[in-house]
Amino acid sequence: MNIHFNHRRVLVTGSTNGIGFATARGFLAAGAEVVINGRSEAGVAAALARLGDAASRAHGFAGDLSTSEACAALQARHPEFDIVVNNLGVFGPQDFFDTPDAEWERFFQTNVMSGVRCARAYAPGMVARGWGRIVFVSSESALNIPADMVHYGFSKTAQLAVSRGLAKRLAGTGVTVNAVLPGPTLSEGVADMLQAEVEASGRGLEAVAADFVTTQRGSSIIRRAARVEEVANMILYASSEQASATTGAALRVDGGVVDSIV
Repeated sequence: MNIHFNHRRVLVTGSTNGIGFATARGFLAAGAEVVINGRSEAGVAAALARLGDAASRAHGFAGDLSTSEACAALQARHPEFDIVVNNLGVFGPQDFFDTPDAEWERFFQTNVMSGVRCARAYAPGMVARGWGRIVFVSSESALNIPADMVHYGFSKTAQLAVSRGLAKRLAGTGVTVNAVLPGPTLSEGVADMLQAEVEASGRGLEAVAADFVTTQRGSSIIRRAARVEEVANMILYASSEQASATTGAALRVDGGVVDSIV
């Protein structure tokens, strides 16, 4: 299967690190023109520098897309995309009874409304051109709501509802909408979370991450954390010509954490 994105314009939100950066790099390697997004100019510039020669087809947009103002500024600068990957997200454990309204609102605006606004901005152009792809990067936590991150699980389940509903709204237009559900993934954020254990134990990051997976996600079948590139591969496939009959789907890259045969 030869997946390419020549002449496709792609937005990957939250793409200066982790799954987003791996996804942006994958699109560039397959011929796309990609907008890299992060909250700060410095973060975006650093991500572009890491791309090396591929940066010739990459553009940076610094802005916090959890706000309507930044989304409007993005659309003003880049009025059309063929593919939108809504990857921007925040996570972090916090007990339900210690999570204030403001934190629920922050998670909702970042994880859910950023994608809603980007889809609302760019889907009409895709429909007019008769082709487009919208991908929401959700999580296995949308199905396995974590007891220590109820607010996070809520936001990820909401993404599934938006993705499925929007796919139905765009039926027959040539525009597909899907959600990708990573499981535990060895992104920079997870690496930072595990760094204290790495230093205390003297063991490698991948080994510590594997222990974390078996302890915290005991149903995992691969028994390790996924690499960011493994998640990016699913996002690229869902965005490709070859995935034209896949829409309204929740595509799991969770290593088998969700104990279901469907």
